[in-house]
Amino acid sequence: MLAMGSEADESSQEKQEVLPEAFLRRMQRMLGEEYEAFLEALGEGKYQALRLNPLKRGMDGKRVSKEILDGEFPGLSRVPWAADGYYYEVGSKPGRHPYHEAGLYYIQEPSAMAPVELLDVGPGKRVLDLCAAPGGKSTQIASKLEGSGLLVCNEIHSVRGKALSENVERLGIGNACVTNETPERLTEYFPQYFDRILVDAPCSGEGMFRKNSMACEAWSQENVDLCAKRQDGILDFAAEMLCPGGRLVYSTCTFAPEENEGSVNRFLKRHEEFSLLPLSDGQRAQMGLAGCNGVPEYLEHPTAGLEETLRLWPQRVLGEGHFAAVLQKAGSSSEGFLPQSRYGTITGIGRNEIESFVEFCGENLRISSEGEILREIGAMAGVSGEVQIIRFGEKLYLVPAQMPSPKGLKVLRIGLQLGEMKKNRFEPSHALALALAPEGAVHVWNLKADSREIRSYLNGETIPGEGEKGWYLICVDGFGIGWGKLAGNQMKNHYPKGLRGKCPLNT
Repeated sequence: MLAMGSEADESSQEKQEVLPEAFLRRMQRMLGEEYEAFLEALGEGKYQALRLNPLKRGMDGKRVSKEILDGEFPGLSRVPWAADGYYYEVGSKPGRHPYHEAGLYYIQEPSAMAPVELLDVGPGKRVLDLCAAPGGKSTQIASKLEGSGLLVCNEIHSVRGKALSENVERLGIGNACVTNETPERLTEYFPQYFDRILVDAPCSGEGMFRKNSMACEAWSQENVDLCAKRQDGILDFAAEMLCPGGRLVYSTCTFAPEENEGSVNRFLKRHEEFSLLPLSDGQRAQMGLAGCNGVPEYLEHPTAGLEETLRLWPQRVLGEGHFAAVLQKAGSSSEGFLPQSRYGTITGIGRNEIESFVEFCGENLRISSEGEILREIGAMAGVSGEVQIIRFGEKLYLVPAQMPSPKGLKVLRIGLQLGEMKKNRFEPSHALALALAPEGAVHVWNLKADSREIRSYLNGETIPGEGEKGWYLICVDGFGIGWGKLAGNQMKNHYPKGLRGKCPLNT
């Protein structure tokens, strides 16, 4: 069956036995006649999906597409509410495939793809993903920015922030800054700065009960109330960081009215400068989400229009439970106005500080004009517009010219790491290999996805080879996946040690 998990499914009766009793009573009141269908859906296996990464380009210059994946994962079918989302079938293992390590896609729960589609992101926007780990929604936002504009992805927990940073790198995103801060601290740095903000808030996780049994065990009404209170604070800080006329999308993966329509209701009463943007029946139908409306009748003194928020129910869609609301701030910014962060934009370094990098580019990248070297490298790495190079220690980073100064912030990743200067030579980074269009590399070594050689490379082994010595962009079916350095008929492996072994030879 399409996209269903391979684990043994629990019946609705078995599921009812493990779900919290207070949760079940509330859901029965909310759903009425639909309650049994809800329980039956929770007793089924979870749906699984991946989202293509349109930032990734192959040797032919074309971006990744479904047709490229069809031969590896037959039976892909569209997630109706996500432009690049596809369900995959039982038996497929996209997370253990070389394409995954090359950043061709992101494995993401289908319902979780909906909020970003409501954010109305386009090239050139300044966007904040305030609660971003592990990075599904951030990478989805980045794909819509198309390398233009700026994305700040924040995660308050450092361990989760590391996973977020790794996913931003894997998908070749060069116009993002990953921070590890509280919303309150970010507000001090970015007052009225962002055009778009996503708040995918920490919640009680009821929508993940089918997917994650531990979420059931951790549930309590006290935690629901605690989450709702925390969401109020996060939304207030987000409101301060949004530009006049900007859009804020609030989302959760829970069914609790206190955390969904309730959080929106309380926010609108605290912030008269915001209004709720309704979703028309036509929009819902176009997204395959007809009948997925909010439930304001379970709130005390609800604000008008809360029924126009979006609820994804597991008995109505092929996905887990999710909620989203679209909020707009009153006013508008004057034409040409550029908001400023606390310390302005970051300052790049001069040409005299990057000579070893310039030498590397001349030997290994197809630069047509040395005078336009930065712009050309940015284009090769998918970063549009004016760019500059910054330096931390011996490492160089390519960033958009409008990148805010990170002074005083805990930054896990900024822009695109180009590599490291080592004793008058430059060594390219893994991040550059993932972001670089193969047509920009002088030397390319292409391996087939089903070959033993690509598995050997991903396991850190040396590969025999012949050719002109030097740096090679290693590709899988035409898509960059890492670096190798050819010398003496041996391709020295530069795939990062921490990533090795994820694609075993026997799969």
